[in-house]
Amino acid sequence: MAESQARPSTALSPEHQRLADADQGQQPWRRWGPYLSERQWGTVREDDSPDGNAWESFSHDQARSRAYQWGEDGLAGISDDHQLLCFALALWNGKDPIIKERLFGLTNSEGNHGEDVKEYYYYLDSTPTHSYMRYLYKYPLNAYPYDDLVATNKARTRYDQEYELVDTGIFDKNEYCDVEVQYAKADPEDLLIQITVHNRSDQEAKLAVLPTLWFRNTWADGSSPKPLISRRSSAAGTASIGALHPELGAFTLTCNGADELVFTDNETNTEFLFQQPNQSPYTKCGINRYVVHGETAAVNPAQQGTKASAIYNLSIGAHASSTIKLRLTKGVVETRADLADSDFDQVLDRRQQDCDDFYADAMPAELSAEQKLVFRQAMAGMLWSKQFYNYDISPWLQQRGIDPLGKKNNQSFRNQQWHHMNNCDVISMPDKWEYPWYAAWDLAFHTTTFACVDPSFAKQQLSLMLSSQYLHPNGQIPAYEWNFGDVNPPVHAWATYSVYLIDQMVHGKSDHQWLKQIFHKLLINFTWWLNRKDIDGNNVFQGGFLGLDNIGIFDRTESPEMGGRLEQADGTAWMAFYAQTMVQIAVELAQKDETYREYPAKFMRQFLSIAYAMINRNASESMWDEEDGFFYDVLRKNDGSSTRLKVRSMVGLIPLCAVQVFEKDVIDQYDLANILHQLQAKYPAQHSSFHDTRLEGHARRHMMSALDENNLQRVLKIMLDPDEFLGDYGIRSISKRHEHEPYRFVHNQQEYVVQYLPAESDSGLFGGNSNWRGPIWMPVNFMIIRALIVYFSYYGNNFKVEYPTGSGQMANLYEVAENLAQRLTSIFTRNAEGLRPVFGSQQTFQSDPNWKDYLLFYEYFHGDNGAGIGASHQTGWSGLACNLIYFFSSMTQERLLAGGPKGFAVHANQGVH
Repeated sequence: MAESQARPSTALSPEHQRLADADQGQQPWRRWGPYLSERQWGTVREDDSPDGNAWESFSHDQARSRAYQWGEDGLAGISDDHQLLCFALALWNGKDPIIKERLFGLTNSEGNHGEDVKEYYYYLDSTPTHSYMRYLYKYPLNAYPYDDLVATNKARTRYDQEYELVDTGIFDKNEYCDVEVQYAKADPEDLLIQITVHNRSDQEAKLAVLPTLWFRNTWADGSSPKPLISRRSSAAGTASIGALHPELGAFTLTCNGADELVFTDNETNTEFLFQQPNQSPYTKCGINRYVVHGETAAVNPAQQGTKASAIYNLSIGAHASSTIKLRLTKGVVETRADLADSDFDQVLDRRQQDCDDFYADAMPAELSAEQKLVFRQAMAGMLWSKQFYNYDISPWLQQRGIDPLGKKNNQSFRNQQWHHMNNCDVISMPDKWEYPWYAAWDLAFHTTTFACVDPSFAKQQLSLMLSSQYLHPNGQIPAYEWNFGDVNPPVHAWATYSVYLIDQMVHGKSDHQWLKQIFHKLLINFTWWLNRKDIDGNNVFQGGFLGLDNIGIFDRTESPEMGGRLEQADGTAWMAFYAQTMVQIAVELAQKDETYREYPAKFMRQFLSIAYAMINRNASESMWDEEDGFFYDVLRKNDGSSTRLKVRSMVGLIPLCAVQVFEKDVIDQYDLANILHQLQAKYPAQHSSFHDTRLEGHARRHMMSALDENNLQRVLKIMLDPDEFLGDYGIRSISKRHEHEPYRFVHNQQEYVVQYLPAESDSGLFGGNSNWRGPIWMPVNFMIIRALIVYFSYYGNNFKVEYPTGSGQMANLYEVAENLAQRLTSIFTRNAEGLRPVFGSQQTFQSDPNWKDYLLFYEYFHGDNGAGIGASHQTGWSGLACNLIYFFSSMTQERLLAGGPKGFAVHANQGVH
């Protein structure tokens, strides 16, 4: 990759230097970032209801008047990394019943497909240190249709489409403003903020812009002193807000040109909400009441408090723009008329150029303009989705009258068994509105994309999930706040090894110490899986929903209610993959430390035992169906009988992903090839149809796989069939054959049906807000592509399949993987008609010049037409598009065959310097 022409090839770019300084502890460049949530209301953390109904316990309507206990939210907001001091934007068009301080969306019960944000906002740019960030929000100039959105969606059924903000007609005449927010750091704690309001309408636009500074309420329980925000003395024509915090110190927000400064307190209006006397005469909703209703008594005439806004009343001509410049600086800054403007434009321009230079390095030069757009906005979405997450479970339980070590009515309260947890960190979120809490397996995928631009942050996130403040003492990794005890797929070993390889390439050395630390925690987690999720000790695993929500014919966490227990093909395959990856990590560690020499053989034996259980148990009991050539879950009933649940789904494709390849010298050095021979000699009656690890492939490599060559061909034939899994935009989560041949299962005279549903779910399972019964999901597609690359590195060019099935055209597995990646990334790029499939049939998004190049990275995508569905800002794992774009633009078949499968992790990120 060619370096920028502006500097010597050995020099670091400015942003890379900032990363190095931050990593070495020289400058805290990551201290400030987009760490505000976009929805703190309706979360488990803020729920104080006796029945755990978080959505109803703390509503959007309450949020403007009720102080949060555990975090803050805001529009285009930032905070320090402990979220003590927050900054965000508020807007008022003179017509809305409330100022726009936070994004609006429907609760789970209000939406016909669960919770859903009803706003349009875009993450357009960010560097890894957040030295430059850019965000866009589309603000209607007419009254926001709050009631219409709630009533219409609530009236619709699960069989209807969702009613979106654009469907209300509020944007039909372009009567809205694009509110563009840019942040640039002059130094780690000197932040320039530029707000540019673009009037897209044919009429003059009048609106109030309220940059707002406030402290998170950490003083309500009396454990810490109350900080202070106040007006600073100023020269004529200038204005500034001072913030003083006992831990954070002093900060100054310079806001020249503001029409006025208003102050209140971040305190609950208990009188309004609960008919109880207020603790302070000035409450969280004071600025809203002052601006919207003219209540002068709602703001503090002494011009001090814990929340303040600078009010800019703008009148913007048709198709014109207006710009506001602010500066948030550490320390007590002398206010002068030119302070906010002093070197402002130069710093902003430099940081924007730094961002451009950084991505010029991080992206291959061969990328098309469309691919660069996707890469950069996907990465921006990843970086903007960091959030300060605060949840100390023991005091949280005690506040609700629950003894962390006791029981309530002989039943545990939500997360009571996780009373050891104290989370107080910046963490990558799946989606800061719909999922403003971390999810374990989502986060593992996030790290492999973060490693493209910031390997240190990726490593820190994996370390966090396996630290003593998160990992349960029994070894379980926390799932998500609604139920930390749920079980997610164990993909953290794979993520660890991938990030390790990328970090090794970026820094030119191996971080063995980090890998050791993670390996020891993974050993504990692996043992938890063996002890807790293999009930009979026969190497077949349960696990419940395993992140695939409604993919089963019933809630897979409730299999005992179906008269038995579920042996899960995906859970067992994930454990096979876990064991394979632990072999890889152990080999890497053993090369420098003899202490680890026994571990490769240990995990090889574990893998072989799991692979045998998947394929070769009694024919009536095995997950592998020899007649169909596919894997299925098995319901083992209490009477000793068993039933294969023959749903053609992603559950049966996950076993394909359990594959790893080793070079010949590794196999010989650790005597791994003989382990299978030893097992077969010990148990001669056991016939094996999974891959023989002793067989040599291309370049004398050896492979661990649950599928031998024949069975691999059979699974691929089904997966690559357009009438089954292969869609124009990737691999579907359930076979299209179930569209006309639904799978039916009867239990206790009740029929359960699974049918191919390419878009939204018609089921209420897991909240009804996601669907694994047809749509295309990026993470599992990514794992399938990774597996195909690994198979290709073993079989080489001689192993070919009909692709697509029935076409008569043959392709090797690299060619299949490359084409699948093209299908996935084409969701976001313009096709021959100039349309982006992700936008579906929405013409405003497809053709309007002020919309068409702003991308959304949805949770999943329509199984037939690629339209985005589900959470609209789940860049977290849909950001894997970055990895795919990079890998297949910088890799060739020949290089992969020569270098081996490590290339999928390393070469997909080789642009990082």
